Amino acid sequence: MTITVTEQIDASPEQIWHVITDIDSWSDTISGILDIDVLNKPEAGVVGLKWKETRMLFGKEAIETMWISAAEPNRFYETTAENHGMIYTTRFSLDDSSDQTALTVQFSAKPTTMASKMMSAMSFMFDGTIRKMLQKDLDDIRQAVEKN
Repeated sequence: MTITVTEQIDASPEQIWHVITDIDSWSDTISGILDIDVLNKPEAGVVGLKWKETRMLFGKEAIETMWISAAEPNRFYETTAENHGMIYTTRFSLDDSSDQTALTVQFSAKPTTMASKMMSAMSFMFDGTIRKMLQKDLDDIRQAVEKN
């Protein structure tokens, strides 16, 4: 399963990068996040930044441990999480080739066990919910960036 959403933002990639890499502030910036617990901060850059993120999903608290596994400042970063026999990858990318900067998030889930492969066959039932969540996250980020 792969889901991609994009939001146009009236700001520079540098301004957006500052907000999307300020993980400590995400529970204040992104309304869908209840809590952030940073577990590891690299001395330089963002690769290796690791945190626990708490959200409400399907009426229950869901906690995922994530880390930034790849990045190019002001262009993209990619997070990885592993849970329930799945590898989750989320990529935030910035494109300033027009008047606005496009912030795109691409979420993918790859099953790694037989049980998760069987469950992933029903992932289409969750696509709409995940798409709405990601779009709301991008809207919250846009509002935070354009407010400053």
